[in-house]
Amino acid sequence: MIFDPRKFTAPAAKSLPVFLLLDVSGSMNEIVDPENVRRTGKTVFSDGQSWELVEGGVPKIKVLNDAVGKMIDSFSAEERLETEFLVSIIAFGDNVIEHLPPTRASSVVWTNMTADGSTSMGAAFTHTKRMIEDRSIVPSRSFSPIVVLVSDGQPTDAWEQPLDSLISEGRSSKCCFMTMGIGKNVDMQVLEHFISRTPELKGANGISIRNTVFLAEDADRIYEFFRMVTMSAISWSKSNCPYFIPLPLKTDTEEGGYL
Repeated sequence: MIFDPRKFTAPAAKSLPVFLLLDVSGSMNEIVDPENVRRTGKTVFSDGQSWELVEGGVPKIKVLNDAVGKMIDSFSAEERLETEFLVSIIAFGDNVIEHLPPTRASSVVWTNMTADGSTSMGAAFTHTKRMIEDRSIVPSRSFSPIVVLVSDGQPTDAWEQPLDSLISEGRSSKCCFMTMGIGKNVDMQVLEHFISRTPELKGANGISIRNTVFLAEDADRIYEFFRMVTMSAISWSKSNCPYFIPLPLKTDTEEGGYL
């Protein structure tokens, strides 16, 4: 018998979708290290507030760009033949933009986000919901997605119904939700409601940890949050159970699949 390699194909990698909902409103240009800036005396109006223009310092949007880039690099290093991290970035300011459409981590060519405008968070919830419900984006064979919200302010559009639909209805209700608030002006009501369906997370070695709103006021805390997201996602991808802890879900016809 002659061996014909065309008759044998390696199984397709199982994807772990990670959706990042990232606030890129004008307030994300605020400096996280004000001790290292020089005041100019000039002001601008953005994101519903007046902001003083300064020289030097590191803005929140730069720290966010760097932290997300490092997370994607970590995902890429962890990708194995049987698992891939499928990363999507939904940026919301005045409008909602797919800054990164669903892309395997090892194939991402990262470009930095810029910050400007208001905080269209409700529209971001609606857009993400639509993506998760689409089986061509999140196949049934995938792990349950991880959905991460990062914001430094309050929504400037209607958010209650879009958020309730995202976390409580259809396929998206089976996701794992994590969130970080940056600075002192975050809307805790929104962030706490966002994670209310995910009381626990997978930690290192599969140990569950309590899920809370992660608050960051400096660059180190922002990096720490994305290290935690990375750790949870990698632990999830190596787990025998593709679902997050609290929800008893019916298994799809494909073993370990996402409904």
